[in-house]
Amino acid sequence: METTLAIAVFLVSYIFIMTEKINRALVALAGGFLMLLSGIYKWEDAYTDFIDWGTITLLFSMMVLISITKKTGLFEYIAILMAQKVQGFPVPLLVVTAVLTALGSALLDNVTTVLLFVPILLTLTNLLQLPVFPYMLTVILSANIGGTATLIGDPPNIMIGQAVEHLTFLSFVVHLGPVVLVIFVTTVCCLALMFRRKLHTKEEYRMKLMDMNAESYLIRTPMLYQSIVVLSLTVSGFSLHAFVHVELTTVAVCGALLLLLLTQKEAEAEEIFKQVEWITLFFFIGLFMLVGGLEQVGVIDELARGIMWITEGDLPSTALLLLWISGIFSGIVDNIPFVAAMIPVIQEFQSYGITNLDPLWWSLALGACLGGNGTLIGASANVVVAGLASSAKHPIGFVKFLLYGFPVVIFSLLVSTIYVYIRYLLPFLHNSL
Repeated sequence: METTLAIAVFLVSYIFIMTEKINRALVALAGGFLMLLSGIYKWEDAYTDFIDWGTITLLFSMMVLISITKKTGLFEYIAILMAQKVQGFPVPLLVVTAVLTALGSALLDNVTTVLLFVPILLTLTNLLQLPVFPYMLTVILSANIGGTATLIGDPPNIMIGQAVEHLTFLSFVVHLGPVVLVIFVTTVCCLALMFRRKLHTKEEYRMKLMDMNAESYLIRTPMLYQSIVVLSLTVSGFSLHAFVHVELTTVAVCGALLLLLLTQKEAEAEEIFKQVEWITLFFFIGLFMLVGGLEQVGVIDELARGIMWITEGDLPSTALLLLWISGIFSGIVDNIPFVAAMIPVIQEFQSYGITNLDPLWWSLALGACLGGNGTLIGASANVVVAGLASSAKHPIGFVKFLLYGFPVVIFSLLVSTIYVYIRYLLPFLHNSL
């Protein structure tokens, strides 16, 4: 009875999350508390075992850092400056948009990056009288691809990094960076070729952009320099944490606290906390509770046994099946709940004799992050961009996005399959001979 109830609550919550008729944080929390009320688990279990407070704290800290830095005008300055560097020409602007979004997503996180960059991009496209869809599509695809490369770039990677202690910030860059670069360059080239005939602007609009003073957006107070230094130190701490043996969450919290203390005269803590994306944080909490219910009644164990039954415990087969399952499923539903459900599944594989789980973790990260490009609800960044575009009266059609996004996912998974097989599975097969 408990198993049926847990599955029913999980599926109903998923449906409401997908339809977005009710705030998804409220849906996830309601589902989680239904698990509590039905006696599937106790609050102590949820608090201590199921809710990953490390992930919640890391996200919160990054949101604080970005909220303070945003007040300095630094991000607007970078965007306008880069647009002027390409002299407002539409196709080069598309490429710059992709590069900036991918870099920002890798170094900050993709949700934060699109929140910062999309409003600026909407202003630029309006100024140059350019079609909005190609740029919004480029932002979404680049955010998810770029975010795949680092531990903090995409929420699924944060969750994996928190669950597996030896997978450091540098590990993600070294292992996922090469394949992400190939997929990103190819995708951007294809986008530029596809939209080159639709992207035209008048000379007078370009001149108006060129006359803008990018530096006027910078608020040159001590907070600007403090933000740049602390943000740089925090990102450096992420990359070096394996050597200094300080956890990522600790690095992020220290960075946020330091910047809050340094800037308290210019940015009151109360105002900064108001700008934190509490909806996203509470969504994560509810999500962890939902998945915890499935874990408590044994559904996760059965899912692991099912995958093991299909692959018969063969590491190469398991890794490639996981890559494609995570890629396709993450395109259909938000990749966050899928990864939350799959982390305990992969951990369960150890009890079936698979000792080296790293190929499985990399397969899950690639599939979940890249698969998020499949539909408008495939990743958090997609939903954010669609909402911002709709508010600016440039709605992105679900089917229209699907026609571009799904082929990108299939291509990304094919490239990832070749990469995972050559880099991880061939050496395994060679050593097993």
